[in-house]
Order: sequence, then C-alpha cells, then structure tokens
Amino acid sequence: MRLIFLGPPGCGKGTQAQRIISDYRIPQISTGDLLRQAVRDKTALGKEAKKFMDRGELVPDEVVVGMVKERLLANDCKGGFLLDGFPRTVAQAEALDRTLQKMKLKLNAVVSIEVPDPEVVKRLAGRRTCPKCQAMYHVIFNPAQNQNVCDKCGSELYQRDDDQEDTIQARLEVYHRQTAPLIEYYQKQGLVKPVTGMGSIDEIYGRIRQALGDRAG
Repeated sequence: MRLIFLGPPGCGKGTQAQRIISDYRIPQISTGDLLRQAVRDKTALGKEAKKFMDRGELVPDEVVVGMVKERLLANDCKGGFLLDGFPRTVAQAEALDRTLQKMKLKLNAVVSIEVPDPEVVKRLAGRRTCPKCQAMYHVIFNPAQNQNVCDKCGSELYQRDDDQEDTIQARLEVYHRQTAPLIEYYQKQGLVKPVTGMGSIDEIYGRIRQALGDRAG
C-alpha cells in the first residue's frame, strides 16, 4: 500500500499515520519529523530549515525532494509506504511522480483529512512540548498534571515557535495557497479519498479505513 496523507497543519495526520503503519505494516515517511530532528540536532540542514519553519514557510524543494527520494530506496519501503507532509506543492508532486515512475511504482490512494481553519488554530496554539523527552501536551485536550511541567521527566514545557498563533495563520495561508491545489492534482488521477477530520481519533481512523476499502493486511 503506497499512500499520501494530505491536510492542513494540526489535522491529525501524524496520529492517524501511526495506526496506518501498524495495520498495513508500512513505514511512515514524515519530512516534518525528519526536519524537526535536524533542527534539534542543530545540523547545517536543520539551521537552514529552521529559518523557514519559524516564519511558517515551506522548506525549499531541493532540501525535501532529495531526502524523500533516498528514503524511498530503503528496504523497508519495498512493501509500500505512507508519505506524511510530502508532497506539499504541485511541483513536489510532479517530482514524486517522476521518481515513482522510474521506480515502476504507483500510488494507491491520497487521503485528504479535512479540518476547518478555526479548529486548526485551536488545536495547534494549545500544544506544549517537553524540550527533554519530546512528550506532547495540550492545554485543553491533554494538559500536564502540573501546569507547564512534563509528567514524564519534570522539565518545563514550552510552546514551539511554529505553534504561535500568528505563525499558525501564516502556515494556513501557505497551505491554502500552495498545498491545497494538490487535491485537484490528485483528483485528476482518481486517487483522492476525502475524510472528515472532526471527531474522535477512532472515528476518524474508521473513516480512513473505509475510504481505503479496509484492506489492511
């Protein structure tokens, strides 16, 4: 099963991806996670990427596309994969199509998780992160037992730069302008499976499984 997850920031792609990779036994390829790790490690790539991420802008294609190409060649991708956070633009989608064509592979589906903008802001602006163990909390949905203190390691929680409300608005503007056209791009290929991203995690996952024909192996 070769899948792409689309949707605005905060729509729950990462959470649902974990369940997909378990049931379908395929790796998740999340460029966002890879880039954030590079930022934490303060690598040259991470420092460059952080400049764009802090402004709510997309990381340049040449950084992301090459990374994904190398990842798809790994042995654990032979049985399929789930792309989470890539492609983000039509140009990236075209580059991915060319790469898959050379590898003689085809996508099975593009899952589009749909969440209204006000809900996205509510979800992301309330997130808090532990700088030590990377545990995630939410001031409304999943608060720490002691305000601003990690339950697991006792470190002081913080709000990531890209979870600030003004940055979230900028990220949404970028999404609608550059990423939303991907839905039309993949609709022309008959691949898009729209899924409502409101409700419980189980409800949303059930919709995804139904959209995919419930073909987990």
